[in-house]
Amino acid sequence: MDCPVCRQESTEHWITVNARRYWRCADCQARFLDSDQHPDRETEKREYDQHQNHPNDAGYRRFLSQLAGPLLKRLEPASRGLDYGCGPGPALACMLKEAGHSVSLFDPIYAPDSGAFRNRYDFITCTEVVEHFHDPATEFERLHSLLEPGGWLGIMTRFQTDDERFANWHYRRDPTHVVFYRPGTFKWLGERFGWEVECLPPQVVLAQKG
Repeated sequence: MDCPVCRQESTEHWITVNARRYWRCADCQARFLDSDQHPDRETEKREYDQHQNHPNDAGYRRFLSQLAGPLLKRLEPASRGLDYGCGPGPALACMLKEAGHSVSLFDPIYAPDSGAFRNRYDFITCTEVVEHFHDPATEFERLHSLLEPGGWLGIMTRFQTDDERFANWHYRRDPTHVVFYRPGTFKWLGERFGWEVECLPPQVVLAQKG
């Protein structure tokens, strides 16, 4: 099976947990669920609808500040951004707007406006999104194309670092999580697209387009 992140063939079946088959890639270090076992859109929406992520929730804002804080330090005033995979309550977009930036929204379920793809952006955020990508190679190509030169891509996703704990890892148990990234995976993506990548463990990535 080709790796869905780097499209290389250097993958092997790695582990089966509760009948869910996981693979790993020797090139980009990604771990991923067998594509035959991906959830359908209806299953995904049922799971997402259970999330309580409201823009005014102080705890959720503290969580998002792990990305918002370092990203805001890097942005020019009044930058134009896209919250990609914003979900039903785009709290991060609200935080960035409050800091003086304009933010467009896209989400395949909650904000499916493909008009967002007609613009180019100074920054794009993906918080708790990339682990849901069924075709991450294509998604990252899209994100790269939407960024202006010098633009920033900010990602939040929990880094997969301990193979021995993978079976019981809370992040794996979410049925909509199908791809798991290591810092080395993002370094590979940086080389692929010419990004300057900085990983801030345990779950933040900042990548600047060349």
